[in-house]
Amino acid sequence: MDRSASGSGVRERLGRALFSRVAGPSGPENRARIHGTPGPRWFGPDRPVRRVHGDASMFIGGLRALLLQSLHPLAMAAVADHSGFRGDPWGRLQRTSTFLAVTTFGTAEHAQEAVDRVRAVHERVRGLAPSGEPYHAADPHLLCWVHIAEVDSFLRAHQRYGARPLDGAGCDGYIHDMATVARALGVPDPPHDRGELTARIAAYRPELRATEAALDAARFILLRPPLPWPARPPYAVLAANAVSALPPWAREPLRLPRVPGVEEVCVRPAGKALTRTVRWAMTPPAEV
Repeated sequence: MDRSASGSGVRERLGRALFSRVAGPSGPENRARIHGTPGPRWFGPDRPVRRVHGDASMFIGGLRALLLQSLHPLAMAAVADHSGFRGDPWGRLQRTSTFLAVTTFGTAEHAQEAVDRVRAVHERVRGLAPSGEPYHAADPHLLCWVHIAEVDSFLRAHQRYGARPLDGAGCDGYIHDMATVARALGVPDPPHDRGELTARIAAYRPELRATEAALDAARFILLRPPLPWPARPPYAVLAANAVSALPPWAREPLRLPRVPGVEEVCVRPAGKALTRTVRWAMTPPAEV
């Protein structure tokens, strides 16, 4: 058998399985609509947001974002009460990945439609946290926390595991690009560069703590993912690297201790190797 043909077949099967899991049954249709519809986009082909969101490092960045976001008690209460992350975790992932794809690569019209749908959902998400504090998903303050946790996580994962890490101007450009989406979602003053992002995260730290819901979510994400057993070892590598990328002040309340030496020698190299494999599988082979 032709080894190149065999390798191509493995790549195609693995890429199709990964794409199906992340994008869902409507993935191929959505992909064709996102990339094939003519019209102006929010972001041109040279913008940093396209490089970051098109890279396999997003798998690690996404897990890191979920863990970091869980530290805001009101944001976590809204997720626990309304998101269905336990009953339909893959559906939630697929909706999130489709939203990111549409706003990053789709037409401006489709991006705005996706934002409008999310804002309509946010408007309905209200309730009381276990502490008795009211929450509303459309609250700009909560929206800003969710936004900066995502931006920080996606960017840091890309800089550590991405195929082509950004330079300083590119990092600032990514944060600036994501501010466009944040404003559309209802964040009035999102950060536009690394200095502003760092300052904004620091300003939220007095509000952050690990509630029982946050600890429960971390256990679910890291220890009890809804995956078949053969998929759990590679997922464990992604999860370990997501934890490794968290700052100490976020790991400690979530009871995620650091093991000196192990992360540098074992966890990060394994994460880079797995990310390269995912990237290889999800990138169509070049035409000969």
